[in-house]
Amino acid sequence: MSQSPTSLKVHHVLAIAPTNETSPTTFPFTFFDALWVRLPPVERLFFYEIPNLSTTFFDSILPNLKHSLELTLQHFIFLVGNIIWPQDSPHPIINYVPSDSISFIVAESNENFNHLCSNFCEVEKKQPFIPSLKISHEKASIIALQVTFFPNHGFCIGITTHHAAIDGKSSTLFMKAWSYFCSNLEKKTPSLSLPQNLTPSFDRSIINDPLGIKEIYSKSWMSYGGETNNRSLKVWETISGAKGEVVKGFFELSPLHIQKLKKYAQSKLENKVKLSSFSVTCAYLLSCAVKVEKPNTNKVGFVFSVDCRTRLDPPINTNYFGNCIVSKLVVSKTETLLNDDGFISALEGIIDVLKGLESGVLNGVESWMSNIQSILSETNGKLFSIAGSPRFEVYAFDFGWGRPKIVDVTSIDKTGAFSLSEHKNNDGGIEIGLALNKEQMKNFTQLFVEGLESL
Repeated sequence: MSQSPTSLKVHHVLAIAPTNETSPTTFPFTFFDALWVRLPPVERLFFYEIPNLSTTFFDSILPNLKHSLELTLQHFIFLVGNIIWPQDSPHPIINYVPSDSISFIVAESNENFNHLCSNFCEVEKKQPFIPSLKISHEKASIIALQVTFFPNHGFCIGITTHHAAIDGKSSTLFMKAWSYFCSNLEKKTPSLSLPQNLTPSFDRSIINDPLGIKEIYSKSWMSYGGETNNRSLKVWETISGAKGEVVKGFFELSPLHIQKLKKYAQSKLENKVKLSSFSVTCAYLLSCAVKVEKPNTNKVGFVFSVDCRTRLDPPINTNYFGNCIVSKLVVSKTETLLNDDGFISALEGIIDVLKGLESGVLNGVESWMSNIQSILSETNGKLFSIAGSPRFEVYAFDFGWGRPKIVDVTSIDKTGAFSLSEHKNNDGGIEIGLALNKEQMKNFTQLFVEGLESL
C-alpha cells in the first residue's frame, strides 16, 4: 500500500481481463477514428454516495465491481486492445491479443467527499482520482479505470478513454453495460448476456469512405510538425484551458430557463426557426464565456459534435461502437459576442451551421484538419467547445447502490470546454460543467445568473 501527499492510498493496481480469452483480433480505423489519433483522452468521474460504507466496500462492493467488469469486457474485447500504428500500415489499427488487459486501480482517500461533489471545487483536488492511459509513441491503451473508496461516504469510479477508439456514446454504452452486470450481481440475479439495447456493434464495414477522408487525416498526422513519416501516438497538446488556481463549477439550466431563452431568441431573430434546447444552451454559454474571457482576437471559434449514426445514408446501428461523430465549427466575430446581445449573435452562428447538416452531415469533413489549424492560429490556440450530451443519461448509471451524486467530465479542465449532461434530478434540465480560474468563475457565475434573471 502506498501513501502520497494527496491523501490517496493505492491498495491495488490490477490488470483486468475478460472472463474468457478469445482469439487475437484486429479492428481497422475508420475516418471517424483517424481524426482523434493524437487528441487528448476523455476523463469522467462518477461519485456515488453510500454512508456507512466502510464494512461493505472491500467485502462486497469491490468484488462485484471487479467481477462485473470481467463479464462486461467479454462483450467489449475491443476496449482491452491497444492502438498501434505499424510501419507498414498507412493507418493506425486497434489490436487485441489474449494477453491484453486493462488497468484497474483500487484506492482510498480521506478527501472531503461532500466538497468533491459540490457545485464548486478546486480542480486539483480531483486529479488523484483520474486514471491515466498508457500512451507512448508506439502504443496507446484505450481505457483505464480507478475506483476510489471514501470511508463512511461512498466511492468514485474514474474512467479515462482514448478518443481515437471511442466517442462519448460508445463510452457511455460500456458504462451502461458494466452497471447492468454489476447491479444484477448486487441483486443476486447474475446474468451473462446483455439485452439488445446494450449490445455493441463492431462492424467497421458499414462506414463508407468514398472521399478517402481516412487517408487525408492519417497523412495529416504523419506530416505533422513538418515530418514525413510521423506515426507517433503521443498526445497533441495544443488547446489549453484556464491558468492559475482553477475551479470547477456546475450550473443548471432548468426547463423554465430553456423555455425563456427560446422565447427571447424568437423575439429577436429575424428568421423564425424551431430552436433546440442544445442550440440555445450553447449560445448562452458561449456569450457568457466570451464576456468573461474577453479574447484579444478578432474571431472566436466554437466547436460542437454531431452524432452521425442516424444521419448517415443509410443510417447505421445506433449501438455502433467506436467513433461516429463529426465536429462542426462556428466562427464568430469577437465584437459581436461581446455586445449586449452576444447570445443572439452566438445563436445565429450555431443555427447556420446546424442548417448546413441538412445538405449532408459529412459535408466539409475532408478539410476539417486544415480548418481547425487555421482557426487555432487566428485565436491564439483558444477554442470554445462542448463535451458530453444530455442524451448520454450519465446520471442513470446505477451499479446497484443508487444513482451518481455528481458526474464530472474532468478532461474539460485541461481544454476549457463546457460539459453538458442531463440534470441529476432528471427534470428535463441541463447540467453544465466548466473550469475557470477563481476570478473568472466569480464573473461567469454572476453573468450566468443575472442573464437568466433578466429574461
